[in-house]
Amino acid sequence: MTTTIITILLCFNLYAPGNSSMVIVESKPIRPYERLIHAIGKVECNLDTLAYNPIEMATGYYQIRPIRIVDYNKRTGSHYTLNDMYDYYEAEKVFLYYADRIGPYDFERMIRNWNGKWSLADDYYAKVKKVLLSL
Repeated sequence: MTTTIITILLCFNLYAPGNSSMVIVESKPIRPYERLIHAIGKVECNLDTLAYNPIEMATGYYQIRPIRIVDYNKRTGSHYTLNDMYDYYEAEKVFLYYADRIGPYDFERMIRNWNGKWSLADDYYAKVKKVLLSL
């Protein structure tokens, strides 16, 4: 009788439930500007978030000048000061604002626009491009 019951259960595939579970893996965020940010930081200040250029009054990792802060605040309604640009993440917001206006696919235009000095844009672009190619 027991053999008959076991045979019937096997015929109907009545097995104990398997270990079917779902694993959700957190994906890395997409950071389309990550390499560009590194290259600009390398050229601007050798990756020093506390860098200061007294000639241009440029501060931080991105070497943001006062005119850029004025423009950014005007466009976004923010109230950043030049000293805020020593904070890498606050300065990154400013950089990403301008980079996003161009889009993630035109690095050359982003680099040239970030420099802000059209007379020096070719040299600046060449320096950043060299770092980008070495990454």
